[in-house]
Amino acid sequence: MSTENEGTAVPPAPSAPPVPVDAPAASAPQASDAGAPTTPIPPHPSGGAQGPELVHAGPAPAYASAEGQQHAGPGGPEGAWPPPQAPGTPLYADGGAGGAGAGGAGPTGVWGAGYQQPAPKPQNGRGGLVAAILVAALVAGGLGGGLGYTLAKNNDNGSSTTVSASDSGGSVKRDAGTVAGVAQRALPSTVTIEAESTNGEGGTGTGFVFDTQGHIVTNNHVVADAVDGGKLTATFPNGKKYDAEVVGHAQGYDVAVIKLKNAPSDLKPLTLGNSDQVAVGDSTIAIGAPFGLSNTVTTGIISAKNRPVASSDGSGSNASYMSALQTDASINPGNSGGPLLDAKGNVIGINSAIQSTGSGGLGGTSQSGSIGLGFAIPINQAKYVAQQLIRTGKPVYAKIGASVSLEDSSGGAKITTEGAGGSAPVEAGGPAAKAGLKPGDVITKLDDSVIDSGPTLIGEIWTHKPGDKVKITYERDGKTHTVDLTLGSRTGDS
Repeated sequence: MSTENEGTAVPPAPSAPPVPVDAPAASAPQASDAGAPTTPIPPHPSGGAQGPELVHAGPAPAYASAEGQQHAGPGGPEGAWPPPQAPGTPLYADGGAGGAGAGGAGPTGVWGAGYQQPAPKPQNGRGGLVAAILVAALVAGGLGGGLGYTLAKNNDNGSSTTVSASDSGGSVKRDAGTVAGVAQRALPSTVTIEAESTNGEGGTGTGFVFDTQGHIVTNNHVVADAVDGGKLTATFPNGKKYDAEVVGHAQGYDVAVIKLKNAPSDLKPLTLGNSDQVAVGDSTIAIGAPFGLSNTVTTGIISAKNRPVASSDGSGSNASYMSALQTDASINPGNSGGPLLDAKGNVIGINSAIQSTGSGGLGGTSQSGSIGLGFAIPINQAKYVAQQLIRTGKPVYAKIGASVSLEDSSGGAKITTEGAGGSAPVEAGGPAAKAGLKPGDVITKLDDSVIDSGPTLIGEIWTHKPGDKVKITYERDGKTHTVDLTLGSRTGDS
């Protein structure tokens, strides 16, 4: 979600309940390295049923040029990516305006990341009435309770069957496989992130411990305000706060890595799972700081996989795209960047966006919330991106070197007759050209994945790494053809 503040002061650090913990817990990842695609981000999710508005805690696919074209992996000129912001493109998390949801003509998308404290509402007469009603209710409750106690006392003949618990809640043993057990182990390794720009704008999000060197993984839109000389802090559930710096960020993937300054020596990285093995119906546990409420745990299931979701902060330069894990775990603005865990406590995704029926920007009075449609970046992809950022500070994207239409369609991804910014629709000497693809061809499958639109194709490409070999099925002049293609690469977001 967007971390911009709409010109208001950065909210106070979210409270960190005094939860006794050892230190961030977890262990090392094991996800498969998913590739990082490269190409201008499409402005509009394509294909898919119309739905409510997307909100960065989760937005909708958006990656196209002003002419409605998108490079499936930048194949055009270097300066052509990212393309200009298209109207209706969903905004980051509490970012404000938005466009179609992931999948089409739904309400605006907003990422569930940065959260800004809403302005206090003025007191009015109705508040007094509510207070009066509350007092009356309490009095009535007191009368009822007193009457019940009197009756019970009068009828108590010494043969009461009341049984007292032998243990208080604090001494109950919680098995490792329970939600409480998972939360106990994972919470110490999650942090609430506050990002503030040089002009005082900022917001709140979440992150988790990636390694023992102090690297924290989160969303790009969570830390975007602090990238150019801003202030960044990370607070653990035990209340310990550390200054941090951005190691690297990938706008296209919406992944960022920050590093704690003077990191403690007892950091416990969360164990990374394998998002490729996740199945619809699997249990999920989300941790974050929804609306600034740090260390919040919610549960749900994986409700779908491979959802094309894209969003932007509205500037046209900060778009992101993912083939997401969908969950009904409650995710709200402020959850962005937090871990989505499986039933064993392994990280399977990074909570990034939500679909919402309401609109309202960061700091607004109608900020959207969860309706049970949350989206997370698969950890296999996020792990690959994070490792690249730690090594070089820059993201690497996979590409096919062809521009495809981003218009809603169910027939496939059509290679356009003109490229973005006047470039060739099929990059000379690029992967698509070498595979024999031409303008007008309609790509219908990538390996075994059905492609119903340009954004869907881009989402699939971005789950691979440069150099991966894929099988492309396309239609030309009414005939179906299949070719092998080796994905190219592009480094950086500009």
